[in-house]
Amino acid sequence: MLYIMSSASSVSIDFPPELLLEVHASPEEFAGLVKETTALALFQQGRISSGLAAKWLGQPRVGFLFKAMQQGARLLDQGQTDFERESSLS
Repeated sequence: MLYIMSSASSVSIDFPPELLLEVHASPEEFAGLVKETTALALFQQGRISSGLAAKWLGQPRVGFLFKAMQQGARLLDQGQTDFERESSLS
């Protein structure tokens, strides 16, 4: 069982032990991978802002946005409105 901890809440995830071997990760590295992948997916789905995703991951927003772009995220799907919303967030 994997426990992902934060100051606000935690989530446990069941997975087969061989999954760590398959992804070549320690439990801590796997937890970080799950957290980052989830933040990117929620951002790409428009469910959380880039600012909240960056805060959750403990990194600057610009760094998160670059990582999201590298993963294929479209940052400005809704044109000017989306640009204004994203550029106003810190």
